[in-house]
Amino acid sequence: MLEGILTGFSTAFSLTNICMVFIGVLSGTLIGMLPGLGPVSAIALMIPITYGFDSASGMILMAGVYYGAVFGGSTSSILINAPGVAGTVATAFDGYPLAKQGKAGKALAIAAYSSFAGGTIGAIFLLLGAPVLARFSIGFQSADYFVLMLMGLVAVSAFTPKGQFLKAISMTIIGLMLSTVGMDNITGIQRFTFGQLDLFDGISFLLLAMATFALSEALIMALSSRNGNHQVHLTSDLHDLKVSKEELREIAPTIGRSSVLGFLIGVLPGAGATIASFLAYGMEQALSSGKAKVKFGDGNLKGLAAPETANNAASTGSFVPLLTLGIPGSGTTAVMLGALISYGVQPGPQLYTEKPEVFWAVIISMYLGNIVLLILNLPLIPYIARLISLPQRFLIPFILFFSLIGVYLVSFNTFDIYMMVGFATVAIFLRFLEFPMAPMLLGFVLGSLLEDNLRRALLISNGELSFLWERPITITILIITIVILTFPLYRSIRSKLRVENSL
Repeated sequence: MLEGILTGFSTAFSLTNICMVFIGVLSGTLIGMLPGLGPVSAIALMIPITYGFDSASGMILMAGVYYGAVFGGSTSSILINAPGVAGTVATAFDGYPLAKQGKAGKALAIAAYSSFAGGTIGAIFLLLGAPVLARFSIGFQSADYFVLMLMGLVAVSAFTPKGQFLKAISMTIIGLMLSTVGMDNITGIQRFTFGQLDLFDGISFLLLAMATFALSEALIMALSSRNGNHQVHLTSDLHDLKVSKEELREIAPTIGRSSVLGFLIGVLPGAGATIASFLAYGMEQALSSGKAKVKFGDGNLKGLAAPETANNAASTGSFVPLLTLGIPGSGTTAVMLGALISYGVQPGPQLYTEKPEVFWAVIISMYLGNIVLLILNLPLIPYIARLISLPQRFLIPFILFFSLIGVYLVSFNTFDIYMMVGFATVAIFLRFLEFPMAPMLLGFVLGSLLEDNLRRALLISNGELSFLWERPITITILIITIVILTFPLYRSIRSKLRVENSL
């Protein structure tokens, strides 16, 4: 192992591969800032370019594009409420309110620090424990995935303002319903498509996220401006990048917890950065006290740091099943798997012994890549943040353009544009009625995974629910889920008893 690591260091720190890291993270960051153009499209475009390189250089370049895009996706989420990539949707929950409060520079700085910490900690975990984590990952079965997704849905309580639990549950159910549209992954039967060919592949998560956040936000801003009330003042101290010691102490435990959670979620095949960011956000609000919990969604620093840390750690973690098992941990790593095979490299348990220059060089390049990302982004933050100070007459068309063109460039289908406008219209009415959008997205993300794994688990157990307690991993996650569900109730009862005793 030590010899392989030294080989990886010499490969990663060659002049050619240092240039590959720089080009990868820079192009990934720029692509991530553009709503709709995610890392999958970017890496697919990079594959023909990398055919002239050796396998290590090609993988280092594509890995840089991947985590660079996740790093850069937070910019548009924070500044214009338009997530650059799916994994940064949760970043907008508190990042955009901070920008509206005139703290765009601070929000971008915290996002940069959190992303750097998550990516670096994830890279350390990947370096030290990839083979062990691969065995842990492959041990997960359908029952374990089901209870893990169930735990994610329990996190809906994290998005629930006081007294609005029923609204949050209703939105979660809507998200679960929307996730069933399209082809059944197991039987291949079309469901709820109403004979519409454009719905056969289901509803795009990016479309739904852009409609309910970016597009609806731009339309609400336009309506508010026209009516002359509820004017949004998008001003910012562009050079206010300083994070105080108190703020660092506040977010440091969040970064630590979210790094571990994000990396472990990334290790699981099929989970990915999006689910990791939602779970980290939910975990932080579930752990927060009453007063701090209310501030989530209004510019809470923990609410910004948690998803940004988790999505970058998960991006790193997704390389565990790719490199050690040959199983893609996300859609992006599925494209990278195809690239590896095209290079004549077969990922799997023998990769880190047969091709150490590829295995270890990719991992070690992530350290260098995260440093380059931080050096590139921090000096650019004051200039990037100027976007938020644009007058509304310029900002609203800008948001509308990138929201619509971002979704169109994914599918090149005008039907998606019509559907997006329809979702945005409904979202405007729901937002005016104070229905939260985040639980709907959480339900949508976890819905198909929850259904597929439940059906597989029931099939294996002949329709019996005994699969919930037959395996130690399953019962452990189930107990954690129950604790998360009951802890807010316990805390509420304890606070009431304290008040009664004080009287």
